[in-house]
Amino acid sequence: MDTLTTASPLGVGGIIRQYGQQFRQQYTMSPVQQKAFFAVKNCRTPAMGGHADRCDQCGHMRFFYNSCRNRHCPQCQGLKRTKWVDKLACDLLQVRYFHIVFTIPSELNSIALMNPAIVYDILFKASSETLLTLSKDRKYLNSVTGMVAILHSWGQNLMHHPHLHTMVPAGGWNEREQKWHASRRKFFVPVRVLSALFKGKFLFYLKKAYSDKELIFAGSIDHLKTKRDFNDLVSSLYRKDWVVYTKKPFRNSAQIINYLGRYSHRVAIANSRIKSIEGDQVTFSMKDYRDGRKKMITLQTTEFIRRFLLHVLPKNFCKIRYYGLFATRNRTTVLARCRKAMGKIKTESKFTGLTWQQQFLMATGKSIDVCPVCQTGRMTQTLTFKPIGSLA
Repeated sequence: MDTLTTASPLGVGGIIRQYGQQFRQQYTMSPVQQKAFFAVKNCRTPAMGGHADRCDQCGHMRFFYNSCRNRHCPQCQGLKRTKWVDKLACDLLQVRYFHIVFTIPSELNSIALMNPAIVYDILFKASSETLLTLSKDRKYLNSVTGMVAILHSWGQNLMHHPHLHTMVPAGGWNEREQKWHASRRKFFVPVRVLSALFKGKFLFYLKKAYSDKELIFAGSIDHLKTKRDFNDLVSSLYRKDWVVYTKKPFRNSAQIINYLGRYSHRVAIANSRIKSIEGDQVTFSMKDYRDGRKKMITLQTTEFIRRFLLHVLPKNFCKIRYYGLFATRNRTTVLARCRKAMGKIKTESKFTGLTWQQQFLMATGKSIDVCPVCQTGRMTQTLTFKPIGSLA
């Protein structure tokens, strides 16, 4: 018996393969969107090439098509996420953690869509500076804290909704005292203070980008080229209450890391949420956060693809960033002193030095070296085959 490992037709890739040509006739894609479009379309298909394995006992043949490894592909993030969670667990301190979410008003969504790299950078900069500034304030923590931030640009309905999921320890390091200062049970900064400073910093950097002529305005926001209209928008945003919210603190780093692991390498929609493709319509599940209920939403296939591509990140854009104690430059210095003061040692990742087959076994509990039919033979690669057809 032979088996073939291919992409599922009921997924984002299957939708693009079936309706992608129709989408291309209606919409124009940016270069990074085109790259993601064709990668997801061809992932685990003959277009990517592959290899065949044969069992040395029963002769069973297994054929694999290659993965695209694109960071926006729903099929290619599982092992990456598991390895990231394990590495982060080795770096962090064994203390309680808060999960804080920074969002921006919907009035900024169109500007962010047209200027993603600039606006997303501002979002990271404003949120990190807000937390680190307030943690050093004598009124709150009087210490340096840390932050791991993960960018998401979507809501459950796939519309554009930029926000940051951040992980912040319940305390900070006081360098002068060489001591860890634990925070109160609740977050060490009142949310209203956090929101106000975040708003001020974000709008400061947005105005700077405007005065430096870094922002592009076209289409429905073309009028913002006019300084008066832009200033009117900014004034209205100063008057609004911005949403920053914090959830209950996690008891330990393992809980928050596993929780954030669900966000770290997540793409706009998982294939498991897609329930049906009928005619030219896609139905997928979504959670309505207003009432906490799971609901179904149906879109035209071309609209589904359009929304999916809204969340393709700019080239080389880093969506996971580390600040304060967790910044790369501090991990071997300040963070090491924190561990020493707490009597803890840094552990090594369990994936260090393993082959990708061993890493797969470690992550999933399944061995791809063992024959799936006779369960005793070893699968060895017997041939490779080149990509078939065009990748376009």
